[in-house]
Amino acid sequence: MQNSEEKVVAVIMVGGPTKGTRFRPLSFNNLKPLFPLAGQPMVHHPISACKRIPNLAQIFLIGFYEERELALYVSSVSNELKVPIRYLKEDKPHGSAGGLYYFRDVIMEDAPSHIFLLNCDVCCTFPLPDMLVEHKRYGGMGTVLVIKVSAESANQFGELVADPITNELLHYIEKPETFVSDLINCGVYVFTPDIFTAIQDVSTHREDSASLRRVSSFEALHSATRTLPTDFVRLDQDILSPLAGKKQLYTYETADFWEQIKTPGMSLKCSSLYLSQFRYTSPHLLASGDGTKSATILGDVYIHPSAKVHPTAKIGPNVSISANVRIGAGVRLTNCIILDDVEIKENAVIIHAIVGWKSFIGKWSRVQAEGDYNAKLGIAIIGESVTVEDEVVVINSIVLPNKTLYDSVQDEIIL
Repeated sequence: MQNSEEKVVAVIMVGGPTKGTRFRPLSFNNLKPLFPLAGQPMVHHPISACKRIPNLAQIFLIGFYEERELALYVSSVSNELKVPIRYLKEDKPHGSAGGLYYFRDVIMEDAPSHIFLLNCDVCCTFPLPDMLVEHKRYGGMGTVLVIKVSAESANQFGELVADPITNELLHYIEKPETFVSDLINCGVYVFTPDIFTAIQDVSTHREDSASLRRVSSFEALHSATRTLPTDFVRLDQDILSPLAGKKQLYTYETADFWEQIKTPGMSLKCSSLYLSQFRYTSPHLLASGDGTKSATILGDVYIHPSAKVHPTAKIGPNVSISANVRIGAGVRLTNCIILDDVEIKENAVIIHAIVGWKSFIGKWSRVQAEGDYNAKLGIAIIGESVTVEDEVVVINSIVLPNKTLYDSVQDEIIL
């Protein structure tokens, strides 16, 4: 019989400054996990999803950032959600499973019966309570959130085969060269504490193999480059693949949206997905207006309370406006993220774009792109503290921080 008071903890992997290089120029001076999507830091979305887990005791963030860089956010979100949140800094890379194991004593302080593991750069509805119910019903060590994707895109992710009746994970392969399945790993898991034994077994096996190899110094010399450190354990290749088909791992399929946030283009897409979700989860966060006393709002729009928007502006759909932004008369914003302290002057137009912190967009200027989230120049990016002078047009371009544009540009990266 299940104890109604059993505790659950959640672990969110947030990466570090050496990760997320594809997110530049937006991550030059700002942490990727704190980049706002739909007006809230990227990591806030999985954190608030964890809050819905029954009997949640604590949330842990694991990464490589310095503690001082996340301390203020961790403190404020912990107070806001009224749940203990701690940041744990890895001393070196341990892999997705190794990082979990490295902090096992801290994670197990409350003696939880279940441990959720999430990746910060995943965008989805995070159906965690339903996942936990099914996980308990399966009775296995772990349950993986999965989704069906097109056969063309499946090989960019971990592909898997599951039993159509029992949902047992039968086969798992990370980014295969040939098509295996249209079912992919979403990077969201729930485990029993037995996961720590499984990770320990991988490390022990590596140590034993290393001892055997020491018999031949010649072989050891040539195998050193192929051998991973004993405490570096990958969840996908080292845990999921070998344990598939052994009645220990199961799958829970979601039919909702799911994306990975690896690039600025995908952050813009995910911001719009979260905005659309707000209709059902947080309608109070969505702006409204008909152009009489406040700006005309079309579709899903978030406007920070401190932002000043002229009543003749037309905003939306899919727009997120951050703190202390000033938007002038006649401005038109569509499918864009406007970051803190930006000023947009009269009659400027911004479409399929991200405008960086403290930037200035002049009168009658235009910043736009085609809106292809996967293309290198599919969205326009204005870096931090950039000035776009009056009547300048920026099309399908990326402008790095601290630049001033006096002339129009198209299909360029301005260094």
